Amino acid sequence: MSGLEKALFNLKFTAKQINRQANKAGQAEKSEKDKLKKAIQQGHPDIAKINAENAIRKQNEKLNLLKLASKIDAVASRVQTAVTMRQVTGSMTNVVRGMDQAMKAMDLEKISAVMDRFETQFEDLDVATGYYESATASATAVATPQEDVDRLMNQVADEAGIELKQEMKSPEEATPVKSNPTEVEEDGLGERLRALRS
Repeated sequence: MSGLEKALFNLKFTAKQINRQANKAGQAEKSEKDKLKKAIQQGHPDIAKINAENAIRKQNEKLNLLKLASKIDAVASRVQTAVTMRQVTGSMTNVVRGMDQAMKAMDLEKISAVMDRFETQFEDLDVATGYYESATASATAVATPQEDVDRLMNQVADEAGIELKQEMKSPEEATPVKSNPTEVEEDGLGERLRALRS
């Protein structure tokens, strides 16, 4: 196993460990939220405040761990590309050596066979490069539409009976309703139209 392959293994292993830690932090966050709800129901505001702080801290820990795991996955994808490139480069080196030998002998059949192998290696390289570029792009740039995020946040807040106070547009604000023009506005528009015609 080469140094790059060891690094790739270690990166993948580390990402799994960090994801496990993020899951544990998520479970701890849920536990703290349950304790928070219970403390509020029992009328213990001091305990509720402590539980709320703990829940927020665990949530932040989970988010930071997930971000770190995502970055490590992106690096692992790049290392995987490097490993693949090295393997393909090694294969291409062998093909070039074969070309040198075939050219010296000027054996057309050997030259043709070597060129076929060379083209195959190049196609493999293109496929591998395309796959890993798309994998890296999807690992580093996962975008969620903002309206989906807002909708989910509102849904969860409604289920919990909490009013969400953020700078989000409500459906009424998002699409303003245009009222019908009043008589005064119509008269003003009519006068302007007559003035333009004359």
